[in-house]
Amino acid sequence: MPASDASILLRLLRGQPRRGSHAQRLQAFYAPQAAAYDSFRERLLHGRRELIAMLDPVAGERIVELGAGTGRNLLFFGDRLAALEQATLVDLCPALLERARERTAKMPNVDVIEDDASRWRPSQPVDCVYLSYALTMIPDWRAAIDNAIAMLRPGGRLGVVDFYVSAARPEAGLVRHGPLTRWFWPRWFGHDGVHPNPEHLALLRARLPDHRLIETRAPVPYLPGLRMPCYRFVGRVGGVRSTPA
Repeated sequence: MPASDASILLRLLRGQPRRGSHAQRLQAFYAPQAAAYDSFRERLLHGRRELIAMLDPVAGERIVELGAGTGRNLLFFGDRLAALEQATLVDLCPALLERARERTAKMPNVDVIEDDASRWRPSQPVDCVYLSYALTMIPDWRAAIDNAIAMLRPGGRLGVVDFYVSAARPEAGLVRHGPLTRWFWPRWFGHDGVHPNPEHLALLRARLPDHRLIETRAPVPYLPGLRMPCYRFVGRVGGVRSTPA
């Protein structure tokens, strides 16, 4: 095991601090991990590249990532990033944002902002907002979803990729997880301030009926045989269709 992985696993075992504001807890938890954050999360946070592909960004668009962390997800845009009018990264954790600023220093169309995803708003409507493994970490996640939708122009897209567990009785056509899955993962992740919740996906689907949803499972580093539930969601403002996948 690489020393950087051992250090991060130790932090994960200790868990996120319980005292202080949300921003203070994030800083205390992630500052010691920041240098090795991306290398470990490459093997933990699956589906990010696929989410960007589902969002299908085009030249001239304005996009926002809420809970952007180190800005790693921008690299999944490839050559399309330079053609965007503007990309804005928003996060509360200074240690992770420092890495984002280093990463984007030579990207003139990228802004990095330290602020709360549930309150920050751009100066004008944008074409696309996305959250990558961030919604489960935001205490007022309902406000974050409402805020994201409010940023979008008519026809704009909201994308989310994250961990989750299903409802005990999900709607027809959706995946149903067994009792052990619904019990285990919220407790496993909750120690580190990550809270998989069936209500996240339910609210996204209700607010954006015109959407595409992919429910899947992915491997967990150093936990062979276990596969955690995760989903990819892209909804469009003003639509009425639902497109399961």
